[in-house]
Amino acid sequence: MAVDIPTVKKIASLARIAITEDEAARIAPELDNIMGWIEQLSEVDTRDVEPMTAVIANTLRLRDDVVSDGNVRDAVLANAPL
Repeated sequence: MAVDIPTVKKIASLARIAITEDEAARIAPELDNIMGWIEQLSEVDTRDVEPMTAVIANTLRLRDDVVSDGNVRDAVLANAPL
């Protein structure tokens, strides 16, 4: 997908970013390059790759849930208007 100046202007409009014609001309090749990288990633065969949620497998230590009133009543009331 080629990113041209009208596409850059449309993206800027959707993002509510004001850009000049010169900025759009400078940004268009950069976005086109980024889109090329994304297209390269889509070509990678990941059929045999197991999905993961984290790079390092960490086991979190869990604690028992304890219900409490928070002991912050006075601090909360101190912030209330008089």
